[in-house]
Amino acid sequence: MSGSLNVLVIVVVIAVMVVRQLKPQRLEADGRRWWLLPGILAIMAVREPGLLDSAHPTGSVVLLAVGVVLGLLTGAAWAWTMRIWTDEDGAVWSAGRPVTAVAWVLGAALRFGLYGVAVLAGIHLGSQSTMLSVAATLLARTGTMAWRAQTLRPTYRVAAGG
Repeated sequence: MSGSLNVLVIVVVIAVMVVRQLKPQRLEADGRRWWLLPGILAIMAVREPGLLDSAHPTGSVVLLAVGVVLGLLTGAAWAWTMRIWTDEDGAVWSAGRPVTAVAWVLGAALRFGLYGVAVLAGIHLGSQSTMLSVAATLLARTGTMAWRAQTLRPTYRVAAGG
């Protein structure tokens, strides 16, 4: 896949996720597919050549690893800032809060900082590294949300009369 198509996929995935996080949404009851989208993105990232800069293999591996770790941390922060609750029927819901947007902005700032370090070091970080970082972000976010959803107790309404 071309670099511009990779960028388009990244932008679409992030846009969909940001829009979805801002409104309440019902989480999957069984949570079995939480890893699917991150897995697809990771496969797309590693199957194309150019993930690593052949002129700077060690530096590009280090920056790629840092990018994945930053993605994991951003995803976990994103998940922990989400409000999560159960309704009267026991369904699990989540919605972003203002602090969720802060987590996103900080994660993006860290990612841009990483790109700055790469530029200063003369290391090329392609769109595949960004896609792998986004996959790590989504994996940490969805995995943490699935775990949090399993720990919730249903909220039941009790009639006023007893």
